[in-house]
Amino acid sequence: MNEKTDLPWDSPRFRNWLAVTRVCHAVERASAAALAPLGLKPAQLDVLMALYRHPGMSQHDLARKLLIGRSNITMLLPQLETRNLVLRSTCKKDKRVLRLCLTGEGESLLMKALDVQAALIEKVMSQSSPGECDMLGDQMRKVADILDIE
Repeated sequence: MNEKTDLPWDSPRFRNWLAVTRVCHAVERASAAALAPLGLKPAQLDVLMALYRHPGMSQHDLARKLLIGRSNITMLLPQLETRNLVLRSTCKKDKRVLRLCLTGEGESLLMKALDVQAALIEKVMSQSSPGECDMLGDQMRKVADILDIE
């Protein structure tokens, strides 16, 4: 039996951090399963949501906003373009920059996906009061700020 007493297993901070990371993985799996009938993956939905909220953003800005590498965006965009969900166009001011926006089909699929996500969120969060939801959100925003997430 291991007799070390300086391991973090019993620390509430350590234990709760592990709970948060497990929930992150569970949310990713549940989102993937819920979005599959629409032919979308969570990362693709993230792109569609970002472009809906910020039409005309550059690939570089999109990668920064989604906290992923530009190479990941470069792989995601052709999939979405092939399905006529996203349109890339050259910036008139700087021909090296590609601007991104949703197509009509992309916006339509996004609205269906948001309904799916909203149902999943309602299922999970309905166990909590509005105050508890706000408290959880406040705490997660504090974590994001500490980790310097935009």
